[in-house]
Amino acid sequence: MEKPFSQACENNKSPILSELKSFFTNVDNVLEVGSGTGQHSVHFAKHLPQLQWYTSDRLVNHHGIKQWLSEAQLANLHEPLELDLNDPWPVKQISAIYTANTLHIVSKALVERFFNGVEQHLAVQGRLCIYGPFKYHGHFTSESNQRFDEFLKQQDSQSGIRDFEWIQQLAASAGLTLVSDVAMPANNQLLLFKKCA
Repeated sequence: MEKPFSQACENNKSPILSELKSFFTNVDNVLEVGSGTGQHSVHFAKHLPQLQWYTSDRLVNHHGIKQWLSEAQLANLHEPLELDLNDPWPVKQISAIYTANTLHIVSKALVERFFNGVEQHLAVQGRLCIYGPFKYHGHFTSESNQRFDEFLKQQDSQSGIRDFEWIQQLAASAGLTLVSDVAMPANNQLLLFKKCA
């Protein structure tokens, strides 16, 4: 079976990495929530060898992730953990959490559960990175994002591009402070948070 491939991951991995290199200073380990195909994990673990990178996703995606990991053979890249936002997380404490293109796919309730998990498992002074499209003051940043939001809601009425202000509010409730909101290619953003308490 061919390993899964995402062109979007291929396109955005280098711009994201350039931000992670500086933001993940003093980070020992990273939990990637929703590793998808596994492409990001391989690229980031390869270029950030000082980090232990833990992949995670629902079981349905594990086979594809394992194919990418098996081919890469990186000592700091770990087999996928089973993580469903409906269930308790399979980690105790982690110094950084990374997730890409997940919050607009899951329901609003699961976005809230994601931040509950972050609050429980991210260490003090830990880092949170969220990549994806967002709305600002209720407005899309591009027509293509608006069309994408319509497409998402046709597939699942509970999904959709989230309001930046709501995400920031959830983060603040979890003890996180926004460090930076970085504009990325293809009308996406990288939100960088630090846990202060």
